[in-house]
Amino acid sequence: MIFTGAELTAFVGSFLWPLFRVSAIVMTAPVFGAKTVPARVKLIISLAITSVIVPLLPAATMPQVEVFSLQGLYVTVNQILIGIAIGFTTQLVFSAIIMAGQIVAMQMGLGFSLMVDPQNGTQAPVLSQFYIIFVLLVYLSLNGHLVLVQIMIDSFTTLPVALTGLSTESIWGIVSWASYIFSGAIGIAIPAIASLLVVNLSFGIMTRAAPQLNIFAIGFPVTMMLGFALVLLTLSNVAPKSNELFLNVYQLVRGFH
Repeated sequence: MIFTGAELTAFVGSFLWPLFRVSAIVMTAPVFGAKTVPARVKLIISLAITSVIVPLLPAATMPQVEVFSLQGLYVTVNQILIGIAIGFTTQLVFSAIIMAGQIVAMQMGLGFSLMVDPQNGTQAPVLSQFYIIFVLLVYLSLNGHLVLVQIMIDSFTTLPVALTGLSTESIWGIVSWASYIFSGAIGIAIPAIASLLVVNLSFGIMTRAAPQLNIFAIGFPVTMMLGFALVLLTLSNVAPKSNELFLNVYQLVRGFH
């Protein structure tokens, strides 16, 4: 069999450009892009997914561009940016979960207890770690990672490999969706916030009514114990709220064009 230089270049481009997009998604998406996952494992996952995707893509979707040229570099950069946008937008849900844990931890007096978040490699309150592990288990049980892989495959239809990248509307959609970090965190933490606010108001009234009481000696452990009880009681609210956030972010990602 004899292959021309143009045919070899087209074959290399038809595999490399999808690989760049898939690798960018794997590096930034939840579960796949965790700091605890070795880079070699991420590379193997990217190669495996790309090997499955490439034969399903019609050859007509690939741009007739020289891979090792300025235009080829522009296509490569666009694929990396598209992959980062998809993975980063999905990762915003876990940022909302971390913020919810921080809010509750500050209210119950656990804001000082920090641990390294294995998902992002940054420090976060222990309560945020608890929420992250719980939501991650819910995410895996609902096959959220498989839905992300399906979105990854569908993105080559809605956003084919081309010289053009994400539209301005899609970029602004990512920016506007960042507000869900705050609203989603408040939606998860609002029961604990309201309950602990009542407790703190009660302690304030007790201090005014009986100044001789050492409210700081009894207020801190009582607030912490009530906080743990509220976390246990409101845990059933975390799963549907986080599932709603994942559905919203997947709907946003599917609309990228």
